[in-house]
Amino acid sequence: MGHRDDPDRNDPGQDDSAPTGDPAEAGKENPSQSVRLGGERRDGGDGGWAEGGRQAPPTPADLVGLFEVYETRRDGETVLYVGEPQRSPEQLEGELWTLFHDRGYEISLQRGYRGGKMYPISRGEHVLVAEPRSVGIDGIPWLNIGLFLATVVSTLFAGAVFWYQVPVTSEPWRMIEAWPFALAIVGVLGVHELGHYALSRYHGVQASLPYFIPVPTYIGSLGAVIRMEGQIPDRKALFDIGVAGPLAGLVATVVVTAIGLQLDPLPVQQATAERAGEEGAVLFNHPPLLEFIADVTGTSERLEGDESVVHPVVFGGWVGMLVTLLNMLPVGQLDGGHILRAMVGAKQRLLSRLVPVGLFGLATYLLVFRGFDSVLIWAIWGVFALLLVRAGPADPIDESSLGWPRVVIGVLAFVLGALCFTPVPVEIVEPA
Repeated sequence: MGHRDDPDRNDPGQDDSAPTGDPAEAGKENPSQSVRLGGERRDGGDGGWAEGGRQAPPTPADLVGLFEVYETRRDGETVLYVGEPQRSPEQLEGELWTLFHDRGYEISLQRGYRGGKMYPISRGEHVLVAEPRSVGIDGIPWLNIGLFLATVVSTLFAGAVFWYQVPVTSEPWRMIEAWPFALAIVGVLGVHELGHYALSRYHGVQASLPYFIPVPTYIGSLGAVIRMEGQIPDRKALFDIGVAGPLAGLVATVVVTAIGLQLDPLPVQQATAERAGEEGAVLFNHPPLLEFIADVTGTSERLEGDESVVHPVVFGGWVGMLVTLLNMLPVGQLDGGHILRAMVGAKQRLLSRLVPVGLFGLATYLLVFRGFDSVLIWAIWGVFALLLVRAGPADPIDESSLGWPRVVIGVLAFVLGALCFTPVPVEIVEPA
């Protein structure tokens, strides 16, 4: 909601750089007069409502004993309380979160402030920043749309070149032949992220639509992410948001894999497999979940043999399983990190340190006993896990325990993630 100037009113916020006092004081002399702070309108009495259904921001009096306010300012719709905290940053944000959240604001304690048209506030000052909270989509998300379309193109390109072996340089329009592959890849990645998005909206946590990452590799994408802003209200919300992505993604993965196993391999794939002994090949080994789906659907014979050939759509399911496995690593702010943090609390920080140790151990084992197959995958993720351990998990405001139903679901989610594991997901077959 944008700020609207009103020259006919005595608005203390007409100059963005001007400091103000109590944001509610100006209305107390004449209770019928409306006062605006940051483009919001409220009645003079406490508890008024701002435009768009958001309540007016808390007054300095509401912060007594927690944050000593000696100046308030505004920057557009953002309210700035300059003063001295009476608690540690974590305690302060935790105790004030409900007050501001219920009135439609997200808060953070900062040293100094720089933004908008107003004069910057020195880093020597403590500033409690209250930003309007919105879980909806503001405007048309052009970046999300652009990245999505680019990912569709990159997955079509990857499918056409590496799987359907279409001559894209001379006949680029034939990339469309790879649409089943592109749909499978984009589908499993998108459903995973939309699971997170849906539960973020449900719990009132600000989240963006998925940002796809287009890269013309074997997959055609490096995945997709959503950006969450603001704080997580409690362990239940942290758990639900974390577990929704893997479970939704696995549903899409199972459907894609089951459909792909019903399809015959492409003739060009079979011809390539016959030349694998002479030219070499890249094999994508089967995790237990893929073999289980094949058994249930009566298509296990398609996975038999050292160089089994399956339709490219099955590879979309394989990608979904790898994405699930990596996201379920219980470290930092990965999905598994969110789930474990919600289940065991602060103990997650200690347990997460075992993850990079395990990944580096697996990479070393493969290097010693198998050569270089998949060593780079686990080594890179070991380094990534170290960075995630250093960054730490997402900490919710309310540390109340989950309750056993969610714990059971969490254990099930980790079991399903483990079924997506194979120690050598990618194997290089050297030419004879």
